[in-house]
Amino acid sequence: MSSIKEYFSSVGKGIKSLVQGMEVTGKELVTPKITECYPENRDTLQISDRFRAELTLKYDAEGRHKCIACGICQMNCPNGTIKLETKMMDLPDGKKKKKLVNYIYNLGSCTFCMLCVTTCPQNAIEFSNDFEQAVFTRDKLIKKLNYRPEPADPAPAPAPAEKAPAPAAKAPEANNNETKENK
Repeated sequence: MSSIKEYFSSVGKGIKSLVQGMEVTGKELVTPKITECYPENRDTLQISDRFRAELTLKYDAEGRHKCIACGICQMNCPNGTIKLETKMMDLPDGKKKKKLVNYIYNLGSCTFCMLCVTTCPQNAIEFSNDFEQAVFTRDKLIKKLNYRPEPADPAPAPAPAEKAPAPAAKAPEANNNETKENK
């Protein structure tokens, strides 16, 4: 007797579950649909400021990027999306400075985690919200971010001149007095 009771109980639970599922589906059938006319509405399309699409370097008014080639973004990238190529430059004062040669970014393997942006000490990189990144080959997803030519550096300050040696010191007067007495 109990098995028949369990059978009808499970059939009732199944029917209840089916009705609940059909209720959700029915509500979706009668809600108004929102259709984006995507290619036609590019001019009026509003994209959230928080949307992350592609990594870009920030440039100042003179056309110089803020990147100091420290490599922190490359170290923090969880899947090796960023590759920096640098070289050492000699400054006029004799010191050496690291200079960015190539900033290579692979958009195809980026997880958009934003670790590179948040850890940059110079605030030199950011995510744009240009979402149209579709290409036909993977090679086009590898981008060089420092593509702008660097403006010429101003003439370096001359190295500090060395001071001329001081004239030879005169002999102490005590020695002069001895020589006069000996004469």
